[in-house]
Amino acid sequence: MTAQRNEGRTAPAGSSGTVAQDSLAPEVPSARERARAIPEAAVARLAVYLRVLSTLVEQGVSTISSEELAAAAGVNSAKLRKDLSYIGSYGTRGVGYDVEVLVDQIERILGLTRKHSVAVVGIGNLGHALANYGGFPGRGFPVAALFDVDPDLMGVPVGGIPVEHVDDIPTVCAEREVTIGVIATPPAAAQLVCDRLVSAGVQCILNFAPVVLQVPDDIEVRKVDLAVEMQILSFHVARRADEAPEPEAPSSAATRANGARVAAADQVGVRP
Repeated sequence: MTAQRNEGRTAPAGSSGTVAQDSLAPEVPSARERARAIPEAAVARLAVYLRVLSTLVEQGVSTISSEELAAAAGVNSAKLRKDLSYIGSYGTRGVGYDVEVLVDQIERILGLTRKHSVAVVGIGNLGHALANYGGFPGRGFPVAALFDVDPDLMGVPVGGIPVEHVDDIPTVCAEREVTIGVIATPPAAAQLVCDRLVSAGVQCILNFAPVVLQVPDDIEVRKVDLAVEMQILSFHVARRADEAPEPEAPSSAATRANGARVAAADQVGVRP
């Protein structure tokens, strides 16, 4: 970026007679300021772009156009370019985006350059699946602790990590520097578990229990309700069914087809 020259400006009284070039250059927002300006929907899409880009890095792809990245992420290219402008990435005309540079930019804006540790509370079917999911460590979210109340589960390793009692959440989470707590408990236990995670210093919670958690203002909570997601899908199926044209009655279609055949036969003089 070329700094603007100081032509045609008068220096304030008592100054040296020149205006510093830095005072004329446009301010570049910091990463923190850019992060605050990003809409939540765009944050979710940035995570999708990162997943696609990470795969491209593994495949040895060095550059990608906005159209190619948008198609792989399932969005239109205009929306993708708008999303990437939030993180200060505009690509190069005729070349596209440098894949590794874009990965680094998105990781920094999503806070993935920081160390994270995850605790899963509630080791039922869902908790087992989450504890054994190999995708978490590879994306910077290693599971560091597991908790439950079932005496039969105490000390039993799941995904290589022994299950501990929920009463130990404050101590264990503080010792292992857990940053994200995942709640996969029955609804009645979710608030108590949440309170214990917060008391341990956990500031981000992913809640699978179908309840609204009460937390301090500085705690981030993301709610995942699979039943609600199913209901949303059901709505879209019903709406498409309502908008679809009604199929013709077979009898009416057959009658018109037969009439067309008769008319054609009349034209060539072969009607019986």
